[in-house]
Amino acid sequence: MENSASALRGAARKLESIQAITDEVFAHMDVDDFLNTLLDRVRQILEVDTAVVLLLERQARSLVAVAAKGLEEEVSQGIRVPVGEGFAGRVTAERRPVYTDDITNANVYNPLLVQRGLRALLGVPLVAGGTLVGILHVGSLTERRFTEDETEFLQLAAARIAMAVHSLISRAERAGVLELQRSLVPDALPSIPGVEFAARYLPGKASVGGDWYDIFPLPSGEIGIVMGDVAGHGLPAAVVMGRMRSALRAYALEADDPAEVLRKLDRKMQHFEPEATATVLYARCDLERGRVRVSSAGHWPPVLALPDGDVKFLDLKTDILIGLGDDMPHQTTTVTLPPGALLCLYTDGLVERRNSEIVHDLSRLRDAVYAGPPEAVCTAVMSALIGRETAEDDVALLLMRRTPA
Repeated sequence: MENSASALRGAARKLESIQAITDEVFAHMDVDDFLNTLLDRVRQILEVDTAVVLLLERQARSLVAVAAKGLEEEVSQGIRVPVGEGFAGRVTAERRPVYTDDITNANVYNPLLVQRGLRALLGVPLVAGGTLVGILHVGSLTERRFTEDETEFLQLAAARIAMAVHSLISRAERAGVLELQRSLVPDALPSIPGVEFAARYLPGKASVGGDWYDIFPLPSGEIGIVMGDVAGHGLPAAVVMGRMRSALRAYALEADDPAEVLRKLDRKMQHFEPEATATVLYARCDLERGRVRVSSAGHWPPVLALPDGDVKFLDLKTDILIGLGDDMPHQTTTVTLPPGALLCLYTDGLVERRNSEIVHDLSRLRDAVYAGPPEAVCTAVMSALIGRETAEDDVALLLMRRTPA
């Protein structure tokens, strides 16, 4: 009977421990509060002196301390542990619980663990969706062995941390990327005599990417117009997009020829960010001469709608993508833009669908564009190609019409 009662008490304690790290109070916390609260509970339940969470940085070269109890200086001092080094590196390499009761000879990378006087360490990996995101380790100032139940509990806590951190950081990153993108896309389209604009930007359902458009007046009196799409998704693509936008604006002040602007942009990206690629279309609109000079680095051709009802894709000489050119020459095409004519620029999220032929969707775009008020045309294009569905990829659409005579 005594053994049975002891087993029941042990099971009850185990259930209480699990409930302590899985209750609903965590659902309303941000990342920092969640980690600090959970580490407090882990430390109390296991009766340990320290509990630390280290997460893999984006390049997966180092582990960074993001939350700690009993060893707060790991976070305040910005401790970073190279992947593969010391105790933490062993946990990441082996992806299983690792225990040591000999800190001095355990090849510990972080000297704070020794200075704190820890005698025993137990570390477990943080894995979410099969991906390693970091490690969790606890430490004791006295000699001790961790039981199988305690190790199992720490693994459960690690799984809880990994899933929550992955979810919370993904949400926070998506919000940050959206904010970054929206800060780089014009809040309001410029008011320029002789021309009208309308635009749409929709973030993709799956992941935010690096689509952007830009409009700016130039010292010559011309108007600079840009449509671009950086390869990739998430924060890296958005950051590259921001850098490309700034660089292109700077080169647009230096060179009059759109092709030369894209050549300079390509050279800059290959030197400083050799992993990045993008399609970019840059145009300079000269209202006095009624012309547009366009250069395209692998981007979809704009649609030109004329007042007489003719609608066509511009016959551009499309050059290689930004980031792949190896200083190859770019070309500029000059197009006449009579009063009342409308130019439509877009990214591939508008015309590419998994279950549809690209030729069919490009035809739908051409059929929806006409030489009318840009805002009305914008609505017609979005209705024809997006409708009620949420686009998988980012969609950027920019329309410019030369004011009718």
